[in-house]
Amino acid sequence: MDILEPARLAEAVAPLAWSHDGNELVKVVRRHDFGDALRYVNEVGALAEAAGHHPDVDIRWNTVTLRLSTHSLGGITDADISLATKIDALH
Repeated sequence: MDILEPARLAEAVAPLAWSHDGNELVKVVRRHDFGDALRYVNEVGALAEAAGHHPDVDIRWNTVTLRLSTHSLGGITDADISLATKIDALH
């Protein structure tokens, strides 16, 4: 697995509901309330466990911030794009 080159990264991120910030993909989601935010994080957690690839998660009442990066390589890889795509499919 390799870090994505800038052109490939831009192409891969374009259809996603994520932004590219340095060596990370970032997604901010606002839910109805804290309980709804926790339910969302649990759904993300199930996807992450199945993929064996885990985002950094920050919960602030109804706002969840997810950050994806392949820390061992210091950048964004196909594993990050794949998990971001699955997370985007959550409602």
